[in-house]
Amino acid sequence: MVAHDDLEHGRVRVNGVKLHYVTAGDGPPLVLLHGWPQTWYEWRDVIPQLADEYTVIAPDLRGLGDSETPVSGYDKDTVATDVRALLDHLGHGDDAIALVGHDWGMPTAYAYAAQYRDHVRALCVLEAGLPGINADEKRHLWHTRFHSVRDLPERLVAGRERLYLDWFYSEGAYDPAAIDDAAREEYVRCYSRAGGLRGGFEYYRAFDTDAEHNRNHADAPLEMPVLALGGAASFRDRPIRDMNAVATDVEGEIVDRAGHWIPEERPAYFVERLTDFLADAA
Repeated sequence: MVAHDDLEHGRVRVNGVKLHYVTAGDGPPLVLLHGWPQTWYEWRDVIPQLADEYTVIAPDLRGLGDSETPVSGYDKDTVATDVRALLDHLGHGDDAIALVGHDWGMPTAYAYAAQYRDHVRALCVLEAGLPGINADEKRHLWHTRFHSVRDLPERLVAGRERLYLDWFYSEGAYDPAAIDDAAREEYVRCYSRAGGLRGGFEYYRAFDTDAEHNRNHADAPLEMPVLALGGAASFRDRPIRDMNAVATDVEGEIVDRAGHWIPEERPAYFVERLTDFLADAA
């Protein structure tokens, strides 16, 4: 099994933005896309096991983690294009990948699959919804509205990053201890850096653009196998319902004893469920 210390870190400028990424293992490419307020580090407990069978690629998305924070480009079609350019750079441009997206990584993964259908053999999405799909449900979260306001959230949260982000890690969890102090410190380090807060909030500010793009993509439903997972203490069946609206081959599950942070709350379950799904999709 690959050890945490054996993960390879890289940085490359693609699609006009410098991305940080982590790779591990050898085998068919498996791409893991994180969400907010996290980084590639949310996959730390599952990468070693997955790397036994796959070449795992976990980037920090634009504006997040240790990737660069550009002024624009936070609509998920563009973020997906970053990922596509990264895979080209890593030599996987012609490969059919397995793709996983959590939180804002979910609509990014959907945008990737919709734009590069022949290059995705299977898609797994966790704990989010798709803007513009079942749209009446999507703005009920208070922080979605707050983060969408221009400039104000940065000014109110700056200097209080740990206090603010701790609320999400604890409130969104079935077991708040699942995200330990070391993980929280790593996430806060990234979101406290210059531009870190703004990069995260820009994902919310692209909501309306994402909604328009998703409605256009949905005109041609995805045909690759899709696994949609929602935490029993969080989004529950919303990922399943949204993916059923845009794809033809969806299996879903509400994950017991999990909130929003499934890869950290239930890492062994997640590895087993994902690898079984990918084996069936082969």
